[in-house]
Amino acid sequence: MEIIPLRAILIAEMDEKQCLECGGNFFGRADKKFCSDACRNAYHNSRSGEEEVFMKKVNRILRKNRQILSDQCPGDKTTMSYIKLASEGLDFSYFTSSYVTKEGKEYRFCYDMGYLKLNPEFILIVRRDEPS
Repeated sequence: MEIIPLRAILIAEMDEKQCLECGGNFFGRADKKFCSDACRNAYHNSRSGEEEVFMKKVNRILRKNRQILSDQCPGDKTTMSYIKLASEGLDFSYFTSSYVTKEGKEYRFCYDMGYLKLNPEFILIVRRDEPS
């Protein structure tokens, strides 16, 4: 009668898997996805790095939009040419929130600074009051 080590039995029952990071083959638990801690860390670091770069880009655009609106509106509100804001670099597709009035007018905000398109040529810039 041949004696088979327990480890050999356990490995024989496990399915061979492919590492998500390096593509190497390995044996392990049913939920194991990486051949080593180094591959697991490299995989997660690369994924979070891509997300971090994307979020930094969006936040940079939002901060720039807010700064442009704030520079053009030293008081509570002002009217500005759409072309002037666009030439300053305002990216109208990025905003943090929007508010639709009962009349159906949509204000778009970059943090505390917002704008309302009055017509194709002019924009109303407003500063939102901070909650007390």
